[in-house]
Amino acid sequence: MVKICCIGAGYVGGPTMAVIALKCPELEVVVVDICASRIDAWNSDKLPIYEPGLDDVVKACRGRNLFFSTDIEKHVADAEILFLSVNTPTKTSGLGAGKAADLTFWEKAARMIADVSNSDKIVVEKSTVPVKTAEAIEKILNHNNNGVKYQVLSNPEFLSEGTAIEDLLYPERVLIGGREKPEGQKAVQTLKDIYARWVPDDLIITTNLWSAELSKLASNAFQAQRVSSINAMSALCEATGASVSEVAYAIGMDSRIGPKFLNSSVGFGGSCFQKDILNLVYICECNGLPEVANYWKQVIKINDYQKRRFLNRVISSMFNTVSGKKIAILGFAFKKDTADTRESASIFVSQGLLREKANISIYDPKVTEDQIQYDLATNKLDWDNQVPQQPMSPTARKQVTVMWDPYEATKGAHGVCILTEWDEFKDLDYKKIYDGMQKPAFMFDGRNMVDPVKLREIGFIVYSIGRPLDPWLLDMPAVA
Repeated sequence: MVKICCIGAGYVGGPTMAVIALKCPELEVVVVDICASRIDAWNSDKLPIYEPGLDDVVKACRGRNLFFSTDIEKHVADAEILFLSVNTPTKTSGLGAGKAADLTFWEKAARMIADVSNSDKIVVEKSTVPVKTAEAIEKILNHNNNGVKYQVLSNPEFLSEGTAIEDLLYPERVLIGGREKPEGQKAVQTLKDIYARWVPDDLIITTNLWSAELSKLASNAFQAQRVSSINAMSALCEATGASVSEVAYAIGMDSRIGPKFLNSSVGFGGSCFQKDILNLVYICECNGLPEVANYWKQVIKINDYQKRRFLNRVISSMFNTVSGKKIAILGFAFKKDTADTRESASIFVSQGLLREKANISIYDPKVTEDQIQYDLATNKLDWDNQVPQQPMSPTARKQVTVMWDPYEATKGAHGVCILTEWDEFKDLDYKKIYDGMQKPAFMFDGRNMVDPVKLREIGFIVYSIGRPLDPWLLDMPAVA
């Protein structure tokens, strides 16, 4: 039985290993992590992350050929194939703060592998890392190897939260990068043979190490670029009376462009897009490519602009003050079908409203109250200015309530902000919501989830991203 060990039991490591165990029952797959509570959750009936379909996959394999453990050194020593799926956040201090990837965790993992290994291993980068990270891993391993031979591969993930299991079961492509020497290509073939158990051969791409590492950053950068492009158009649509949804549909019909990632919104979030683009910016700067770096910086600047523009629209529409007013926030996760809140636009908008002394009532079907309070109270580094942004103060915490019913969250509110595209928000009884609100009642749709015409018929003053402005809003311009 081939033994696989994955270091890191997070959003990537847990689901990826679960699917490998499901599709390759002859393999023993162990996921290890230093966080005991996270491992306990993986071994329980309530998994530490929410992902559609994940429960069924884990329950089908757990205890058979899928295991979760905190005994890291034992399982690392026993494994023939090691996946590194540790966190690579943006540095918050020191050289490259606000842009460069913090590689502290993967370096510790590499040093630990070198310390405990007594047999040859294939080490697979699963985390998103800067180009040439594999070379650094090789140096650490080969200077502490005691005769052990290692082959380092890059196998970046291309998962989308909310559809991760579907993405793993039916991937658009699997990318494996390795050294072009015979031993490197043998390691590539070993990993390829695992994926070939369920992925068609023509969807498994093999490249050199550096192409694989850069492809992940480039993929996220291109997707984020499309979101920022359509969001930039949304501002122009509002100024001219055009509809961004109609513009997106028209340009998406062009086969050279296509329809994906053309949904305008309050801005992209998640753990990848901003972090990976900033990493790309830093790599470009370090390689003497300031013009390229500035190009990718603009993708994030437009995203930040879109969030500010939405927040300012909320404030200006309500007589330029929200002090003492109740604003309901529908959706706190960065996207639907996940409980992940990292870089969520809801955090930015909520903190902005709190600074304006509003009272906010938050409803999200999956995000816990503890997570919401933590996110609103946590310092965040301003990547452009490299100074900490102000978190929620203890006084401001009294202005926040978290509700488990959307109708309770909106009761008595002056305005409602839809900030996550949960499907259930399409089917809410907005007449009931309107009847329970203060008048005039404002609806700020940051995801274009509702029909503005129908809401205006009910009585709402409606703002929808990138759509013709309500006559009320024409008299109250917002400056981002």
